[in-house]
Amino acid sequence: MVERPVPRELDLLVLGSGVAGLSAAVRASDTHGMRVGVLTKGELTQTTTRWAQGGGAAVLGEDPDSTDLHLADTLAAGAGLCDLDAVRVLVDEGPERVNALIALGAIFDRDEHGALELAREGGHSLARVVHAGGAATGAEIERALVDAVQRTAAAIHENAFALDLVVERGRCRGVRALSPDGTVTDVRARNVLLATGGAGQLFAVTTNPIEATGDGIAMALRAAVAVADVEFVQFHPTALHHPKMPRPLLSEALRGHGAQLRDTDGERFVDELLPRDEVSRAMTQRMIELGVDHCLLDATVLEDFDVRFPTIAGALAEVGLDPSSDWLPIAPAAHYLCGGILTDLDGAASLPGLWAAGEVACSGVHGANRLASNSLLEGMVFGFRVVEAIERGQSAPAATGAMRADLGIRDGPEAISGRVVRSWHAPDLVKVGSNGFGRDAAAARAELQRAMTLGAGVLRSAPSLAETATLADSIRSSFASVETIEDAELRNLLDVAGALLASAAEREESRGAHTRSDHPETDPAYGIRLVLRDQ
Repeated sequence: MVERPVPRELDLLVLGSGVAGLSAAVRASDTHGMRVGVLTKGELTQTTTRWAQGGGAAVLGEDPDSTDLHLADTLAAGAGLCDLDAVRVLVDEGPERVNALIALGAIFDRDEHGALELAREGGHSLARVVHAGGAATGAEIERALVDAVQRTAAAIHENAFALDLVVERGRCRGVRALSPDGTVTDVRARNVLLATGGAGQLFAVTTNPIEATGDGIAMALRAAVAVADVEFVQFHPTALHHPKMPRPLLSEALRGHGAQLRDTDGERFVDELLPRDEVSRAMTQRMIELGVDHCLLDATVLEDFDVRFPTIAGALAEVGLDPSSDWLPIAPAAHYLCGGILTDLDGAASLPGLWAAGEVACSGVHGANRLASNSLLEGMVFGFRVVEAIERGQSAPAATGAMRADLGIRDGPEAISGRVVRSWHAPDLVKVGSNGFGRDAAAARAELQRAMTLGAGVLRSAPSLAETATLADSIRSSFASVETIEDAELRNLLDVAGALLASAAEREESRGAHTRSDHPETDPAYGIRLVLRDQ
């Protein structure tokens, strides 16, 4: 663990060490001279960013591509729930953020003439995705940012677990954290940026690392901070069907280069370049029809696979598969949470002094379904904007972007209105002792994951959601108090599961990454954000 002297009160405390958090930390300390701390539950490099394969989507060249076309592709994938202003910020500011990352030392793949190689992925009308090492983009971005943060941050807390937000007089003033030695201390800051990633560990099959337990969203919910769009969980269609966890990801770029999807009878059944939700849904339905648990990806047509995709080739070799001759077994896996902590266009949450960026946030960029490779870009763009807003003296959210849904403002035909799910709140734990969780936390976590996969996965219905909620309530009733990190992670998963299940039950339609088998059509009445917060 890296330990440095901690200022009495930080200007900015960043929770999480992925692309959003570290981009903000570097900007705040290096450019603005802020006293910055980074707190992460593992090591700096243990993030979902490191696992990202595809790359960052940005318009870096000249026509025929344009930011307007990138915007149109993002809106189409988002199924009517993207905030237009937020997407415009993403596509307009994204190229500058990518270039800044290159200036920081990130090395992306280039052709023999020195030009950036661009890949096309599902939902993109043109090739605009920059990548590194074929499919090791996240690892390269993480390397460059970690190097920069280690040079500039005032305080780095590794292997420290944030338990809850510290709220005083209606403002966030830091976090209560569990240190590696078991002590609980308050880390105080004038501003707190939640960049803690998603909640893929809600599900039994996921591409997310074991640390992705929804910690930031759960802390926000317990502090009555507005959260939205958490029913939209994107399942990546081409995760390797193998016991290894997290599931190795077979990048979208494979299909962009010509790999084909087939069922177990060898038949093609879906356009490989459709958005992820459509491909995952088609795969799940075909698997149900055939009574099987996987489909197949035929990448045998791709030349020089080992050279173009060395990371994927290595992962396949570890499990005895050769992409030049074998059709690769695949199945959808929980990959990305499209919603999260509701923010304005500068990343400000509903609680003054609290900010959010990256997968933990609901910036309005992704809507009901994230366009491939927009996530790394979102983290870079909005992490940067958080720091600039703090430097300007902003603390409370403005009536911009997705935040308008919580403020009840619809200032134009393009703005998405909101509805508060008033029946939901983060339940208190049953305080009956100090012996921690009443049964094995790992077993309970696995039970919750199985139930969420079956009842709230790619396909959902009112009965399946209700049954899953009953199981989650049963697990929660076994709590006595939070004594260990395992207890805390399970509590967070239960809180986020409760929010997801409440929103999924409320949204009686199918839209984007949310598919209700009992409501298979998209309903215009649900062209709104479902906002969760304690009243």
